[in-house]
Amino acid sequence: MISVTMTGINEYEVVVEKPTETVHRVTLSQDYYRSLCGAKVTHEWLIIQAFKFLLEREPNTAILSSFDIKDINGYFPEFEAALAQRLGV
Repeated sequence: MISVTMTGINEYEVVVEKPTETVHRVTLSQDYYRSLCGAKVTHEWLIIQAFKFLLEREPNTAILSSFDIKDINGYFPEFEAALAQRLGV
């Protein structure tokens, strides 16, 4: 299970409950949010889908503890296209 809680402006805490629970602090700027989904889904849903994408590629213990959602595309160039497909936008 993945839970997302807003902790500040553009800042979120993400808890991934797997065999080993991990906590991540992520940022998501309004501009990047709009470019990814056109504001058609919630910030939280977008982040959940981003984490599902990551979890298909690596264990939760390998995901950075703090990062900007935009950074995912630097590690996985297919991220933005895959996320758009997941979100149906």
